[in-house]
Amino acid sequence: MQLGIHLPHIGRKAGPESIRRAAIQAEQLGFDDVWVSEHIIVPQSSPYPPSPNFWDPVVTLTWAAAVTSRVRLGTSVLVLPLRHPLPLAKELATLQNLSQGRLILGAGVGWLEAEFDALGVPFQQRGRRMDEGIAMMRAVWSDDPVTFEARWIPARIDTMRSQPLPVVPIPIWIGGGSDAALRRALRQDGWHGSRVPPDKAAALVRRLRAERPEPGFTISLRVSCNAANVGGMRDTLAAYRDAGVQHVMAAPEDRGLEDYLATAEAFRRAGDRL
Repeated sequence: MQLGIHLPHIGRKAGPESIRRAAIQAEQLGFDDVWVSEHIIVPQSSPYPPSPNFWDPVVTLTWAAAVTSRVRLGTSVLVLPLRHPLPLAKELATLQNLSQGRLILGAGVGWLEAEFDALGVPFQQRGRRMDEGIAMMRAVWSDDPVTFEARWIPARIDTMRSQPLPVVPIPIWIGGGSDAALRRALRQDGWHGSRVPPDKAAALVRRLRAERPEPGFTISLRVSCNAANVGGMRDTLAAYRDAGVQHVMAAPEDRGLEDYLATAEAFRRAGDRL
């Protein structure tokens, strides 16, 4: 089983030095990848997310890439319908090349309607815009010149060019637990679920493997942990492994950086004892 760790780019512990230290620690401890999340703007009264201090995910991963050489770089997840696919495709291709092919694009449709309203994106169209956005980015990443007929996203692309192309293809893992998200994941390179307990994971794995049995289709889960519960994480990881989950990413909830670093190390040790 592969293990990832979420970088401290959210809340009061976010900052250049904390992200740098965490990324370097992750590589030294043998984590397979480091991860970031996304919210662009949130209502003041919103109970979740608990902090509005979200450092930009793509820029954060670029910072992490500059101080590492091996760990992969993942998004958990980018809210694709909030972004226009053309500049995002350029940013992601650039990061893929700067990092020498280490990027994983975790993508989701989003759920916070007020965030869509603030950005002028129709909330009810988010699924269609996501599907079209993925298709547009894949076209831009593979065709030079590229022609793409868009329906839901404002774009006119007729025999145009966008470089650089990614040095290697960028895998796309779809986040979310709805039927629509699972169907969307089956059309891409992997599924990146969240808040799925081990006793529920096996059924989801069977459902996905019935259509995508090949090992190259990755089944990944995000789990929360902190200093209080990381000690019992070994049994949780073993249960996920037995259910057929290939990859688990831990998102430490500790508010202070030193506690975060200790939790990350304990989580890595739990994985080593499997």
